[in-house]
Amino acid sequence: MESGDYSVYVWLAVGAYMALILFFVIRGALRTKSISDYALGNIAFSPVAVGLALAASMTSAATFIINPGFIAYYGLSAFISFGLVLSVASLVSLIIITKGFRKVGTSVQALTMAQWIGNRYNNKYYALFFGFVSLLLITFIVLICVGLTKLLSIALDVDEVFVLIAVIVFVFGYMMFGGANSMVYTNTIQASLMIVVAVVLLTSGYNHFSEGIDGFFAKLNTIDPLLTQTTNPQSPMFRDFFEILICQIIVGIAIVCQPHIITKSLLLKKDSQVNTFLIVGVAIEFLFFLVVFTGLYARLEFPNLTSEGTQISLDGVLSAYVVKKFSVGLGIIVIMGLISAGLSTLEGLIQSLSTTITQDVIQPIFGMPKLQPVVLNRLTILVLAIASGLFSYQQLVSPDLSVGIFAQNGVYAYFSAAFVPVLFGTFLKHTPVYIPFISSIVAIVFHFSIYYGRITPYMQETVRNPAIPSAIAIVSSFMVGCILYQIHRISRTHKSIPI
Repeated sequence: MESGDYSVYVWLAVGAYMALILFFVIRGALRTKSISDYALGNIAFSPVAVGLALAASMTSAATFIINPGFIAYYGLSAFISFGLVLSVASLVSLIIITKGFRKVGTSVQALTMAQWIGNRYNNKYYALFFGFVSLLLITFIVLICVGLTKLLSIALDVDEVFVLIAVIVFVFGYMMFGGANSMVYTNTIQASLMIVVAVVLLTSGYNHFSEGIDGFFAKLNTIDPLLTQTTNPQSPMFRDFFEILICQIIVGIAIVCQPHIITKSLLLKKDSQVNTFLIVGVAIEFLFFLVVFTGLYARLEFPNLTSEGTQISLDGVLSAYVVKKFSVGLGIIVIMGLISAGLSTLEGLIQSLSTTITQDVIQPIFGMPKLQPVVLNRLTILVLAIASGLFSYQQLVSPDLSVGIFAQNGVYAYFSAAFVPVLFGTFLKHTPVYIPFISSIVAIVFHFSIYYGRITPYMQETVRNPAIPSAIAIVSSFMVGCILYQIHRISRTHKSIPI
């Protein structure tokens, strides 16, 4: 199916989708009177709705649009890494950390991750530090904007630059007013549509299993034997089990320490709702993680990774697959689901990052007594929109293999720095602020030093895997934190012994 055959129908569907989102945004905006309402909402949401919002926020354009391209390019090794190891590690970590994080977050009245950290350790400078570290999440916003642009430019048959501008203006525009009150509703709708699309994508290649699983992999093996191997030495990210297993387990454990993920539990009004919230969120999220398997179907559809004689970029594989594979009606449903995957996380990132910049960076430094926090937050979103648009354009015209690499480098550095303060703050009662503060600095220094200094044999290629410096940074940061904590305990014990 060519995009021109149904671009008009996609236009109509996108228009209806935009109208639905605006309905909930206006509804939520009418009840948003303060920055607290914007960050956490003032509506008693059901745990099922918040669980669906968690799954939708945790799943981004990376999972539904970008990562299937890695699987199409590099095969089974990439699926094991992104679809299985990373997913299981992150979901187990989410289950373990959520209840403790929520308990602390409720007691310290935190609106943002930086505020949670600052209040937990009773140090405003640490909160300010994490406010600045949160700026790294702009890279994730860029990934989603690029993913949505790639998808819509093909489906609507419009130049990428115009689509990017439209995406930036629309999404950042309505996020100036919606906030949590509208986001939980839009995320619930988006997650419901994403469930349908996940099933459609995962079953879209059923015909390739006519000769069983062995027959499926035999077809891939005919294209390239490396596609069916558990490691791919010719790939930039799946060369051995250290990259595929060890790094992804470490990264997966820490990846939940992102504000649009871990702070979702703070939307719940009662502790009794947490279990239902986690069951719904984790079950749906695991289904979403599996969607990357569609990349293997796409590779069978495009054995040489070309379409009409043109090379398909890694970031454009799934978009090309959807346009070619599905009929008009089903294709539009899938496209709407893919848009939902991007918007759900993009909304969460804009909401959490703008609140963080407003509350934890601008106000502590400048005060802004003449501006209402909500107004200041809207101006912050405007600046974020401009910055995100410029970075997104750069990634459209000259990506480093994939915008996914750009995003991972920034996001992985963020949660590498956040892991120890969240972990220690959740499970250790008496931790002085200097311990997590030093650990966070160690994580950031190690991550960027290894990546840009090309330290370790893995970092010698043109395209470098951000999971490696992140895993090393997380382990190093954790070890430093543990050593400093033990020294602190010993010193306290000695001081308490009477002489």
